[in-house]
Amino acid sequence: MFSRKREGAKHVRAADAPPSKALAQSLAADGEPAAPEFGPWDLKHAPADVQRLDLGSLQIPAIEGVEVRVQANPEGGVEQVVLVDGESALQLGVFAAPKTEGIWDEVREEIAIAMREDGVQPQELTGRYGTELLARVNTPEGPAEVRFVGVDGPRWMVRALFQGAAAADPAREGVLGVALEGLVVVRDNEPRPVREPLPLRLPREMAEQGPAQEV
Repeated sequence: MFSRKREGAKHVRAADAPPSKALAQSLAADGEPAAPEFGPWDLKHAPADVQRLDLGSLQIPAIEGVEVRVQANPEGGVEQVVLVDGESALQLGVFAAPKTEGIWDEVREEIAIAMREDGVQPQELTGRYGTELLARVNTPEGPAEVRFVGVDGPRWMVRALFQGAAAADPAREGVLGVALEGLVVVRDNEPRPVREPLPLRLPREMAEQGPAQEV
């Protein structure tokens, strides 16, 4: 388990920030934009002196109670990142995006269309980061709620998938919500196709332990 104590952790409310705040801050016209109130952060706004698990394009804050499960291929490239807290899980993805506009609205619509084609009826709701997508899907263990959250940043988008108790009730996100707001995205300078996954890798100290790790 990769963790640290949460003493003094800041909690936020849905009304604390407008949708796509990371992107809006990055496009401020006059001078250096002020840092947003909470993340996911672009690297230039990330708070210092925070212990994080470095996966390359994505850095995950160390938070007590959050288990980080990382699945990698034999070459060390990370294929899946899932944070777990009790009966809730948060799957993370980070993708290339244009500098001047977000892509979450378009991605969300495509997710909704794919769900409807599978006989699932998703619904939109407003959350901390703007419009989210909630649906009840069939799993091997039976029906379960999933909730997609998207955050547009400067040349990146984070897609977060809540599962379990945190999906059905955003008030139960707990430490997983704190982990999401503490993420740091490290966007390289390479030109990349829009929606291409940004490269993730195992931390050096984990690379020799095998393709699937829990920290």
